Amino acid sequence: MFCKKNIIIIFTLVSILVSCTHSENTKSESFPIVTDSIAIKEINTPVFMYGIPSDSFDLVSGHIKRNGFLSEILLKHGIRMQEIDQVLKNSKSVFDVRKIRSGNNYILFCDRDSIARARYFVYEHDPTTCYVFSFNDSLNITPFRKEIKSEIKYASGTIETSLWNAMIDGGLHPSLNVKLSEIFAWTVDFFGLQKGDNFKVVYEELFIDGKSLGTDKIYAAQFNRTGSSITAIPFIQDGKDSFFDIDGNSLRKAFLKAPLVFSRISSHFSSARMHPILRIIRPHYGVDYAASIGTPVHAIGDGRIISATNEDGAGRMVKIQHNSVYATGYMHLSRFGEGISTGKFVKQGDIIGYVGSSGLSTGPHLDFRFYKNGSPVDPLRVEAPPVEPISDVNKNKFEKIKTVVLSLLGTFN
Repeated sequence: MFCKKNIIIIFTLVSILVSCTHSENTKSESFPIVTDSIAIKEINTPVFMYGIPSDSFDLVSGHIKRNGFLSEILLKHGIRMQEIDQVLKNSKSVFDVRKIRSGNNYILFCDRDSIARARYFVYEHDPTTCYVFSFNDSLNITPFRKEIKSEIKYASGTIETSLWNAMIDGGLHPSLNVKLSEIFAWTVDFFGLQKGDNFKVVYEELFIDGKSLGTDKIYAAQFNRTGSSITAIPFIQDGKDSFFDIDGNSLRKAFLKAPLVFSRISSHFSSARMHPILRIIRPHYGVDYAASIGTPVHAIGDGRIISATNEDGAGRMVKIQHNSVYATGYMHLSRFGEGISTGKFVKQGDIIGYVGSSGLSTGPHLDFRFYKNGSPVDPLRVEAPPVEPISDVNKNKFEKIKTVVLSLLGTFN
């Protein structure tokens, strides 16, 4: 745990960073006070639940049964069918009762008498939204948005086996792993991380009723590898939130580092490899990513699909022409993505298929290929140029933000 001085510095720097990167068209936000612990939450004694004085009623909770009906629940607690029909009629534009999901929770607020009639029925539709059915003088349904609290947190870790394991071992929410993977997807090869590589990150995590909704904003992040360090600096340019390195180059590249998330390399690019099925030595002009069947495969860059067919040993394969120089191929798919066909244009990150084992394959994996001017090249050695660097007009503002970010990351190990 850091000393109070460091925590105060972190909060001050985050506040400066937020004000510097704040969009002109965005409403101002409030941020929690961070003192001498990782995160401090306000402790409020609840007087109301869903806007209802809970201490005035007996509460009955449960969950929606599979193939169950709302009326089955309400009729058991003194609500007449006519009242149910009237509530639904009065509020049909607010909530469609057919959207009630089995397994979701509900709470009944019942009178404290011998009849124990329900006055309110609260249905928890999702983590942030509930619907309050009122069976009092007003027969209606009103939405209730739960209060979302935010906490500014910091975290660091050292890779032993993988980024995922480092975060889980550190008790961090899995969504932080996803966020960092998205930010560094173009610059860090997550399949090539080595023991001793480490990261730092300052971020905002959202909570409802004390339960984490996951990571929201990243205020600063850094990946340190042997002989190199990559820092992610948030900056709004042309109305778009993005991340840049310390030289002002966008961390977003023309191509993603890999076409799928959270896998492992089972075979590398080689000019002479023993084919696992044919048992002959021949070139393997791709990188094999071992992954479970059905894992989404993403286009690593914008382009036009020049082939989406079943090609013998390659199985189901998609080939994309990205520009006049580069093309990529995705082989052994179990199926194609929705709407994927020859001639279709795709964007970077679009799902073009799913991992499978079609064609000559010993098990589920993706054989990913990269072509430069028609010749195969090692996908792991392709250095894609950055896009959208900091413009001249924004350089001074970016330098100020960079100073804050580097100071922020320097306050902890």
